[in-house]
Amino acid sequence: MQVHITGRHVDITDGIREHVYDKVERTLIDFPRVEDVRIILELQKIMHSAEVVVHGKNIHVEGESSSENMYTSIDEALDKVERQLRKLRQKVKAHHHHPEK
Repeated sequence: MQVHITGRHVDITDGIREHVYDKVERTLIDFPRVEDVRIILELQKIMHSAEVVVHGKNIHVEGESSSENMYTSIDEALDKVERQLRKLRQKVKAHHHHPEK
């Protein structure tokens, strides 16, 4: 899994970079089909925004969050993406056809 971090009007510090890598690793470890994670961090006056885009085999999920703290925005956006991936996985599992007994 590749993780790309982009900053718009904000410098990506080592602390933010490590927080993102740790959170992505813990959050998306249960989804082996995820191949690419793009995180876009943006600063507009006092609002910090984080956008997470996840690509994989037959997967495209996006999550976005804004708050006054960059770390909170990152966590909330990744939580949204995780919920979407879990819902997608449950949909796929629920549509399997089982032979009748």
